[in-house]
Amino acid sequence: MNGNQIEGLIGMLATLGILVLLVLPSVLGIVRDRRIDRQLREAQEARTGNQRDKREKEAQKSSSRSTVPSTATWYADGRRSKKFVSS
Repeated sequence: MNGNQIEGLIGMLATLGILVLLVLPSVLGIVRDRRIDRQLREAQEARTGNQRDKREKEAQKSSSRSTVPSTATWYADGRRSKKFVSS
């Protein structure tokens, strides 16, 4: 290797070193963002799972459910009120 080739090699290595120094913070930021996103997703899934378990436990208790009258009950209530009005 002569002097020109060594200078070219040093210049190329210096350029690659500067490129790595410029790109490294971006790569580290992307890796950090992905890690945070994964942690948030896992926390959301855990929270959703806990809420689902809680709702299933509440649904198993018959006293905690609100009862809705059937259509027949609404119809019968309407007919009773008409009888009271007409008589």
